[in-house]
Amino acid sequence: MDTPVPERLSFGESLRLEQVFYVSYRRLVIQLYGVIGDRAEAEDIVQEAFVRAVAAGQRFNETANPEAWLRTTAINLHRSRWRKMRNFSRIKERLATPQDIPGLDDRLDVIEALRSLPVEQREVVALHHLADLPVADIAQELGLPPGTVKSRLSRGREAMADALSTDEEVDHV
Repeated sequence: MDTPVPERLSFGESLRLEQVFYVSYRRLVIQLYGVIGDRAEAEDIVQEAFVRAVAAGQRFNETANPEAWLRTTAINLHRSRWRKMRNFSRIKERLATPQDIPGLDDRLDVIEALRSLPVEQREVVALHHLADLPVADIAQELGLPPGTVKSRLSRGREAMADALSTDEEVDHV
């Protein structure tokens, strides 16, 4: 049996989150859209605010004005995302220029080959060759049998060798 959805919420009574969602979601998205200017981002932030309401549990249920709580949470989420984007844009250029790292130019093809591996192989290859960990330590860290680590390491090395080999054949005359 469906719960009747009120036209307007009576904020003095205890409300179910479902009712708050039906009554407030669209208004909150429109309000956030006005602030942000991006409908998809507004929807995403309002949905995240509802997730936070679920996580808040009884604290949310006891709030006098759940729509205001959700709006405040959504605005704070937007501000947080905006700050992160702003901070990232400040350092983006430094991150995009790997020439600052000595010797990296020589190894970009190795990094690309490593990225092309499945996660399981990439983990063991990186831990073995970049962190210089022996097979036993990798097995312990990843919670795997040493034989599995050896197998993944072997397959990963083979896949990297294939990725790094050139398609041109060299004539040995």
